Amino acid sequence: MILIKLIKILVTTLFPIPKNHPQRFVLHNEVHARAPFNLNLPVRASHLALLLSSDEKLQERQHLISLCERFGVTPPTKDADHFSANLTSFQIRWEQHGEFSTYSFYVHDTPEDPFADSALKKVPVDWLAQLTGQVIVATHAIVASPEDINYQEEDVDLASLSNYFSGNPIIGSKVTGGAASVFTDFRIHVDGFSRFFIINHALRAEQAGRLLQRLFEIEVYRVMALMAFPVARKLNPALNKSDRQLYTITNAMTRPDHNDAELLDELTTLAAEVENHISSNHFRFAAASAYYQLVDQRVTDLREVRIQGIQTIGEFIKRRLEPAINTCESLSYRFTLLSERVSNASQLLRTRVDIIIERQNQSLLTSMALRAKMQLRMQQMVEGISMVAITYYAASLTGKIAETLHALGWKIKPELVEGLSIPFILIIIAISSKRIHKIIANTTE
Repeated sequence: MILIKLIKILVTTLFPIPKNHPQRFVLHNEVHARAPFNLNLPVRASHLALLLSSDEKLQERQHLISLCERFGVTPPTKDADHFSANLTSFQIRWEQHGEFSTYSFYVHDTPEDPFADSALKKVPVDWLAQLTGQVIVATHAIVASPEDINYQEEDVDLASLSNYFSGNPIIGSKVTGGAASVFTDFRIHVDGFSRFFIINHALRAEQAGRLLQRLFEIEVYRVMALMAFPVARKLNPALNKSDRQLYTITNAMTRPDHNDAELLDELTTLAAEVENHISSNHFRFAAASAYYQLVDQRVTDLREVRIQGIQTIGEFIKRRLEPAINTCESLSYRFTLLSERVSNASQLLRTRVDIIIERQNQSLLTSMALRAKMQLRMQQMVEGISMVAITYYAASLTGKIAETLHALGWKIKPELVEGLSIPFILIIIAISSKRIHKIIANTTE
């Protein structure tokens, strides 16, 4: 940290360039993070990978600090996600990943029975017993010289090597350009650990550290990739059930007597179930694909050369791991495809429902227009009758006025006046009605 601060000061003082991005040095130095150990050979190692919850990760950091305090070593910083130190009788390397944390312990000697006297025996027992999380990978590894086990490179004795793996068939190859040979059986032994036996032909300290790290990562990422496989097998019946249900719904859609509203409800429920499965397990399947790519890359980095008579590590992993990963990817793809099919069926059914509703609305509008037309005609008829009635009452009123004037001495005939007023009254009423219609028309426009 002090070095980085000095570099920042020197850069800003020596050259008049703009200020640094806040993450510049962090991102630049990321390529140097989690660098492998330079190991003094021979060496034996033990590796643990633990699945942790968020709370357990906080406990884990405090537990690691307690180990450093016991051996008088500076503990990792608060935001550190990796740490390594030499703790007198052993070396430790700790890394925290998204789902898990790993511990690697190294001891620089070769006992007579390396897997019985593992590096883990040098770690304080009480500290080991209080580690948080669940073990997902536990493995021992040893790097030994050919002389220690009377290994003949030209004539490999597979039987003697198999003794280190409880008589199980072994898998192995020459790696790192022929600088070492690696053997394993990819099995968990009675002590709860898997095993790697590495024979050193011409390994340098840097190569040994990288090789052990790759082997440990292959073991961890292989198991982490397979965590999606039980999920895939569990989801397969649900996928088949949803597929059959979608077929039943789409088949019912082709029949003329089906109920669109009921089918749409069923499709909506099915879509919710499918999307719930996808969202609940998307991370697990995506992680499996990412872990598998890491395994493939680490196997490539080994640069394997075949040893006659046994499978290489890459061959074994490809034959055993690839079918499981393909199953997970196939199920994930089928769920995505099913979701699209449900969406297409829902869209088609909604379109049909919309068309039916549109037809019903059109029929309703036609019926309403017919009623309005009938009401208009009835209104016109009533209006004509009303004009006659108004004329009758107006003419009667005129006749009464004429009778009154006749009684007052006017020389008029009331019957004649009443009869002659009828045409004029009709004309006045017609003109008034026309003006009223015109005012209404202008008001509604």
